[in-house]
Amino acid sequence: MAVVLIVDDSPTELHLFRSMLEKSGFDTLVADSGEEGIRQAAASRPDCILMDVVMPGMNGFQATRKLTQDPRTADIPVIMVTTKDQETDKIWGMRQGAVDYIVKPVGQKDLAAKINSVMAD
Repeated sequence: MAVVLIVDDSPTELHLFRSMLEKSGFDTLVADSGEEGIRQAAASRPDCILMDVVMPGMNGFQATRKLTQDPRTADIPVIMVTTKDQETDKIWGMRQGAVDYIVKPVGQKDLAAKINSVMAD
């Protein structure tokens, strides 16, 4: 079973994404900050990472850049999680090493399809 690390500072979003992914057959790990996401990614080597953009401290762009620069985590696909009004964030996220993005709110089927797609590449 594929393991997805969800990095988001919102307990509500963590719960929502975790619930959707587990219903879709994924195992999940959660981190509530960019720093914790980097630590968990290096220790657990998940198959994919969902990275929120806006977080206090280290934001999603900074965390993604660090993940892609670390040989232990550079090959883990990162999907940036944005909201509708963050259009420029999508482009910026891709420049930091993200392989794709999703826009909140997202449905369970679309989320699972996006993750399966980036893991297949």
